[in-house]
Amino acid sequence: MSELKTSKEFEIRFSEVDSMDFVWHGSYPLYFEDAREAFGAKYGLGYMTIFDAGCYAPLVELNFQYKKPLRYRMRPRVDITYEPTEAAKIIFNYEIRDTEDESLIATGRSVQVFLDHDYQLLWENPPFYEAWKKEWKVAE
Repeated sequence: MSELKTSKEFEIRFSEVDSMDFVWHGSYPLYFEDAREAFGAKYGLGYMTIFDAGCYAPLVELNFQYKKPLRYRMRPRVDITYEPTEAAKIIFNYEIRDTEDESLIATGRSVQVFLDHDYQLLWENPPFYEAWKKEWKVAE
């Protein structure tokens, strides 16, 4: 089975830091979102692909573990890795690292489920997702 992962470097905006020069914790979900978009663009699993297949993929779980603070002027990178599962879910694991010394800043995990366009939960993998998993050789 292949491991699917990608990375995205990002800049910290001055508006994201607090009076201690730490990035506010509420910015981390946005960095993870940017990583999910980069993953989708690289592997053909973008939000519009999901939507065009008749589904939504809302987050149902999002967590973080902070190892050290992100600070203004750092040049961090978020690494995102797809976690295969048989369930009708998309699971990602994240690491944010300082590109200067590769030190670990934060880790995280997200889980998305599938809804149809009537907002009904799909208990089975939608056909497009099954085909995607086979294409990328990540089917369990």
